[in-house]
Amino acid sequence: MTAPTLPDSAAAFADAGWDEIAPYYEDLATRPLDKGNVEAWLHTWSALDELLDEAGARAEVDYTVDTTDPAKEARHLRFASEIGPQLGEQRVRLARRLLDLGYERPGLETTVRRFRNSRELFREENVPLGAEEQRLNAGYQKITGGMTAEWDGEEKPLPQLAPFLESPDRAIRERAFRLRAAPYIAARDELAALFSQQFALRERIARNAGLANFRDYAHREKDRFDYTPADCERFAAAVEEAVVPAVARRQGRRRRAMGLEALRPWDLAPDPQGRPPLAPFADAAELIAPAVAVFDRLDPTLGGYFRAMAEGGLLDLESRLGKAPGGYCTSFSHTGQPFIFMNAAGMSGDVNTLLHEAGHAFHVFEAQAQPLLFQRHPGSEMAEVASMSMELLTAPFLVRERGGYYSAEEARRDRIEHLEGILTLLPHIAAVDTFQQWIYTSGEGADADARDAAWLRIRARFEPGIDWSGLEAERVARWYQQLHIFLYPFYYIEYGIAQFGALQVWRNSLRDPQRALADYRRALALGATVPLPDLFAAAGARLAFNAATMAELVALVEERLAALED
Repeated sequence: MTAPTLPDSAAAFADAGWDEIAPYYEDLATRPLDKGNVEAWLHTWSALDELLDEAGARAEVDYTVDTTDPAKEARHLRFASEIGPQLGEQRVRLARRLLDLGYERPGLETTVRRFRNSRELFREENVPLGAEEQRLNAGYQKITGGMTAEWDGEEKPLPQLAPFLESPDRAIRERAFRLRAAPYIAARDELAALFSQQFALRERIARNAGLANFRDYAHREKDRFDYTPADCERFAAAVEEAVVPAVARRQGRRRRAMGLEALRPWDLAPDPQGRPPLAPFADAAELIAPAVAVFDRLDPTLGGYFRAMAEGGLLDLESRLGKAPGGYCTSFSHTGQPFIFMNAAGMSGDVNTLLHEAGHAFHVFEAQAQPLLFQRHPGSEMAEVASMSMELLTAPFLVRERGGYYSAEEARRDRIEHLEGILTLLPHIAAVDTFQQWIYTSGEGADADARDAAWLRIRARFEPGIDWSGLEAERVARWYQQLHIFLYPFYYIEYGIAQFGALQVWRNSLRDPQRALADYRRALALGATVPLPDLFAAAGARLAFNAATMAELVALVEERLAALED
């Protein structure tokens, strides 16, 4: 039987059914394999996965940029719910062949460990359950992607309300806050019912795999070899000890500066001195051009990467009706290109989002040198170090005189907002992870009302200095807005782990900018070829979950804030 020839482009698989894809995997599963030809076999497998990963990624991009198109929705659902689970089954099948051969070599250790883990977790009965989960996930995107609010007679996507949350006018802020929460409050029962279905499905998947709950399954499925659920609990406790008091100090300072008796949730985003919000750009072109200059200043190679994306149509940045919420960077594995998706509305936060997603994109470019797809993608923890470090490393270049977005005074304001945002984000991350742990281990996760009540209890631990009286529905709605809980369960603690890694990269850059950047790029280029602690070490950081390390970095942030505010 002649082996099928791989196509030259992922487009060949854009509309392919599983019957057209299966022969490629059948060939890899049945051709003779020994230690003499295993490298060629691995490269063929990697090339096939690259093509199909890219086809699936392009289908997802097409859908998220326009959730109103039924054809795009159908193509995305076909990849996510029909082809994706079949691919997972075949990849486990091929991994077994490599493991049975007993083949290992330098640079492949992490891959082999992941393959072994996948083999241990795989259950054939979970394949259709995975397909059903993807259909439910698409339902969340469809519900939230269609949410709008009327503002002065104009229907707006919810992300376009964000600038009003920074208004000096408190009444405008409150109105925007309530309008943004209102669609989630109205859809609470629908979203709660959807999540209950997801919960039941995920628990079945975990039990089928022989695990006590979906939390334990998710940690295994995410290849978290270097930390445990107990470490995540330690992380939350350390954040409560070392970060929450710093946030309380910042909130107290804000309340006094604004002359308020109490901070309400719509008082958290505006400039405390009442100045108009920063407006660094008006449209996508004005967001992109300074970014090219900023990255060129930081490192010409990184600038070249971003310029190639801008010129190659690999950026979709502006908010519009029918576009899915949120932001992400994905990769087109065959062509080695990243793609950035976001919902910019002209705010300083949008600049930070672009810098963040560009860090992911640079990771894709740097790791592309690894010959096999399996060697390129580390866990999300290191991926987020790439993105969060980029937010901090680019800060010196954001002034207009260096090609950026701001005057010197505006850059100072933006820097204060960014560093303060790092502090306030960490308790939010701890709350989201603690909430997810509760959902899947408490025995009450199937109860929609119990989930809402647990969110309120947990949130109160990590959200100091804010008066939520009379806003219980809005406070509950916050977790329904957290798409990770619905679409990517247990993918959130990575942001916290990575933030402390990124703060260490930033600390190093304050001492020796060139070396810190070189270490950063070297760590990205390692891809997934070494364990997580070694990736952190290569970037000049240490993987840590303790309050002492957090307190040291929080003190550095507070010192810089004090200097900026002096």
